[in-house]
Amino acid sequence: MNIAASLSSLAALRLPICLHCFPTFRTPISFPSLSLNPPSLHIFSSMTSSITASMSTSSPLAPDQLAVEEKKPAPPPKPWLIVGLGNPGKKYERTRHNVGFEMLDAVAEVEGISMSSASFKALIGKGFIGDVPVMLAKPQTFMNASGESVGAIVSYYKIPLKQVLVIFDDLDLPFAKLRMLPKGGHGGHNGMRSIIDHLKGSRDFPRLRIGIGRPPGKMDAANFVMRPFNKQEREELDFTMQVGVDAIRILLLEGFNKSATFVNTNKPLEQIG
Repeated sequence: MNIAASLSSLAALRLPICLHCFPTFRTPISFPSLSLNPPSLHIFSSMTSSITASMSTSSPLAPDQLAVEEKKPAPPPKPWLIVGLGNPGKKYERTRHNVGFEMLDAVAEVEGISMSSASFKALIGKGFIGDVPVMLAKPQTFMNASGESVGAIVSYYKIPLKQVLVIFDDLDLPFAKLRMLPKGGHGGHNGMRSIIDHLKGSRDFPRLRIGIGRPPGKMDAANFVMRPFNKQEREELDFTMQVGVDAIRILLLEGFNKSATFVNTNKPLEQIG
């Protein structure tokens, strides 16, 4: 008997749905072995293949392109710009108005950064402090035009102002005292005035002030800032430079607050020991 006939015979049996209608003895009923592959499975398989093929061909990016997109590297971090203010030329070396230059030279020496290149009207050094990229700059425009150099560097490299540290001398701080501030005005300092002007009036950049004291008697401030240091002052200033280098390192690696705490609570040399 073929399969179709078997199915017809089974359909013809209209047994009542009643348990009591079956005989009390159990006679095994054997059904012919059926190995049918329902057409619906073929249809489902075909539809799945079609959808998968459609999805793969309609994807805007191939798998290898997606992998490239996922592995696209992040842009490199912007460097810190550390600026020391002063006047160029041997005539002004080691004078009070040039302590910004001296501090920058101390940073360059400790961190092994060469200040040999010249661009943007400044002597430039590029390197790292820890793993932080830095650019050291000593404007060569003379003090009162320092902003021409600083403004150009900030604009060209698109450096955030919170990553621009300016180091300069301050008549209003006791000699050899350091002060780290997150922002502020120029305080009558012409170099800072020029920088603020060339940063579109923004004062929101950190600064490290180095105290040079007040002129004695009735000495004119302009003459006082051009004076060199005596031997005792030089010893105190050398200690201050070491503290300043440490403060700058803390600033870049641990943040402004820790650096300001370190600097602003540091004792002068004569108070130690």
